[in-house]
Amino acid sequence: MTILEQFQHIRNHSLFLCRNLITEDFSLQASEEVSPPKWHLAHTTWFFEQFILVPNVSDYHIKHPQFNFLFNSYYNALGNRTARHQRGLMTRPSVEEVLEYRNYVDECMISLIQEGNQEIIKLVVLGLNHEQQHQELLVTDLKFSLWHNPLDPTIMDIGEYVHPKAGSSVEISEGVYEIGYEGDGFCFDNELNRHKVYLLPSRISGNLVTNGEYLEFMEAGGYETPKYWHDEGWAWAKSQVVKAPLYWENDSGNWTYYTLAGRKAIDADAPVAHVNFYEASAYANWKGKRLPTEFEWEVAQKEFHWGSRWEWTNSAYLPYPGFKVAPGALGEYNGKFMVNQMVLRGSSVATPENHSRPTYRNFFHPQFRWQFMSIRLAESL
Repeated sequence: MTILEQFQHIRNHSLFLCRNLITEDFSLQASEEVSPPKWHLAHTTWFFEQFILVPNVSDYHIKHPQFNFLFNSYYNALGNRTARHQRGLMTRPSVEEVLEYRNYVDECMISLIQEGNQEIIKLVVLGLNHEQQHQELLVTDLKFSLWHNPLDPTIMDIGEYVHPKAGSSVEISEGVYEIGYEGDGFCFDNELNRHKVYLLPSRISGNLVTNGEYLEFMEAGGYETPKYWHDEGWAWAKSQVVKAPLYWENDSGNWTYYTLAGRKAIDADAPVAHVNFYEASAYANWKGKRLPTEFEWEVAQKEFHWGSRWEWTNSAYLPYPGFKVAPGALGEYNGKFMVNQMVLRGSSVATPENHSRPTYRNFFHPQFRWQFMSIRLAESL
């Protein structure tokens, strides 16, 4: 697939994800952490406009100067912006205007791509990977916002609780291993530089924790027993009155969960989802085990089946040795978030096709759980 074909395919996929939405859905935002579908469609377009068209096309005309304020996410170098928790208040521009904006920018981008400038193509590839990140966020943000609707809306079926192939545990021998991206393809800057780490002997489960196994933790009083929890996690669970993973509901002893394909009975054999780092750690402690480090995960990943869930690791999100922040506004993409967050590895059922790598480092604050986050256990030998 040529870069132009990739551009058109990925841009069209964002619209495909919205095919079953009604107009009111496009502005839906249930919390500060999630964004409305309309904002995702506009922001990804703004990214191409501000980072590629404006600097590289001398006669490019910005039709909507106000959009820089409305659809900037967190790039301080590009000026002030709408407060994150207020994105859902923006009923205007309309969905139609946002779609017209996408078409206008796409036409300009297609002309620029056809010129074949390789430095610009590199930026286009970054922009496409950025859009794929937002495609996953669009799906998971929408799920969180629609979950608040008692009608349990049915929007799409992405196979949220599929059963991955069973795997066997993987033993890691003591030694020095190389970690980080290596190759000529695309990676984010937080996957660099490739470097050596020393690991002690360990064993990692070949399978993710299932809903049935997590339910055993719940029924054994896992949410009522502080010894399993980090202090922050215990405070979070008590303050939020948490008793189960996100989207789970108990109706007269029968557990169900909300999915984008409607409410369903718990599938005991499917991997658990929507647990945060605190819950994952508490479960691991209850089992007398722990979460793997991101380095253990990367070394072992060839031996197990991953891809249905983002998997919590016990590693803080920190720069690799030699990491350098890129110049300009693009330097704000990853580096400034390397504090107070934990790394997840793998990908999920919401991750777009061809947007996963063994070295991919996802990261979230430990209290968040609206992504498809799960648990893989490890133990030291």
